[in-house]
Amino acid sequence: MSLSFKRIHPDFGAEVSAIDLNQTYDEQTLQELRDAMAQYSVLVFRDQHFSAQEQLDFAKRMDGELHAKTSSSVLAKNRYGNEALTDISNVGQDGDILGAEDRRRMNGISNRIWHTDASFEDPAGRYSMLYARNIPPVRADTEFADMRAAYDALDDETKRTIEGLHVNHSIVYSRHTMGFDFSPEESERLPGATHPLVKICQDSPRKSLYLASHASRIIEWPIPEGRLLLKDLIEHATQRKFVFSHEWRLNDLVIWDNRTTMHRARPFDDKKYKRELTRVTTLDLPREKQARVA
Repeated sequence: MSLSFKRIHPDFGAEVSAIDLNQTYDEQTLQELRDAMAQYSVLVFRDQHFSAQEQLDFAKRMDGELHAKTSSSVLAKNRYGNEALTDISNVGQDGDILGAEDRRRMNGISNRIWHTDASFEDPAGRYSMLYARNIPPVRADTEFADMRAAYDALDDETKRTIEGLHVNHSIVYSRHTMGFDFSPEESERLPGATHPLVKICQDSPRKSLYLASHASRIIEWPIPEGRLLLKDLIEHATQRKFVFSHEWRLNDLVIWDNRTTMHRARPFDDKKYKRELTRVTTLDLPREKQARVA
């Protein structure tokens, strides 16, 4: 199958020509998609049709082992029956819109700040695959920021300063900054993880910043100085020139590389309109190990 890619932003992101991912099994096409991910970091696919299991199956074919230790999994039972299929929605088990003070809603609101999925785990997240099952009649976009272009745009002194630094990532920290606190028992299930501040992916030679809202502190620095640097870098990386916004259509699937992008949901009236998406995130395992676990 011959695919074409239409750029969304001058530096990253592409919309892919017509393809039925549910029927995509051949390794040549899957590798073409992986190569495109290495180039564009974000791919948009229109008119996909996945059941819950079919979305999980495609993610495994595309990239192997799945991430299942999500923050939502410690708060409530997954209504799809599999913690690897994260319920990115504002409805409960009964299908009704969550109340304003519901803890699941309060946790989900934090998706509106810049973040990268599963950075609080080791191994962290590689690809996230978000599928639109029900979208509101108003815009409820997702924004993406290009962390490779943001790194390239740093001055040489800053690049020297941050080289070799490591960052602790904690979803307990990021949620606390938004006024949501996990219980002690919940927090024990989300201990956090440490990763390099500057990342080089196995499938791309370009360096990337690796931070966002889960980044709680720089290991090698005092906490105040480290957090100031992280805030400065996030502000730098989310300048409009590094960002594009995806306007959702029903049955869109968007895949992004968490190692080279940040993203955030944009606000809408979630107490009035339903928005139901499901996300699968794969783990950043070496490709040779991925082949064994897929």
